[in-house]
Amino acid sequence: MAGLSTSSLVVIAVAVVVLGWGVLTYNRLVALRQRVREGWSGIDVQLKRRANLVPNLVSTVKGYAQHERGVLEAVTEQRARVQAAAGATPADRQAAENGLTAALTRLFAVAENYPDLKADGTFVDLQQTLGELEDQIQMARRYYNGTVRDLNTLIEAFPSNLIAGWFRFEPREYFEVEHDGDRAVPTVSF
Repeated sequence: MAGLSTSSLVVIAVAVVVLGWGVLTYNRLVALRQRVREGWSGIDVQLKRRANLVPNLVSTVKGYAQHERGVLEAVTEQRARVQAAAGATPADRQAAENGLTAALTRLFAVAENYPDLKADGTFVDLQQTLGELEDQIQMARRYYNGTVRDLNTLIEAFPSNLIAGWFRFEPREYFEVEHDGDRAVPTVSF
């Protein structure tokens, strides 16, 4: 140490600080990437639970509304698309899920025409379960989108974007609501 000049010590200190910052930034990026994966897994689990509920719902409605075959087939077809998109990107998965949501909305609209069906205990239980699952999907979606926001911000902000670019961290897609009815502001009249 006796042979090192003050300028050499400053250079070494700056190098240590920069290296430390780089390591911390890299570790933060890795942690956020893992949280995004965890968030997507949470969405995936809830969406699979919803897709698994659909056959029970269809069979219950089928017993009451046999001439509503087109609606039942649409729900079944959309469920198959959801299952096919299980390993897809968030955007592809989102498109399939939006189709299933629209088909389920039509199914519940048809169910309104059948008082016996609306009173059926199995149907009511399935409706409640589906409602609870939708709430859980929303919570999982919020968590996922929050972690995606944090990761994308760190990837794009300077100077952390230098580390992100060097180690090829890629921004992730949000899982957003695309169903127009979900964005509409309800009208309230008295």
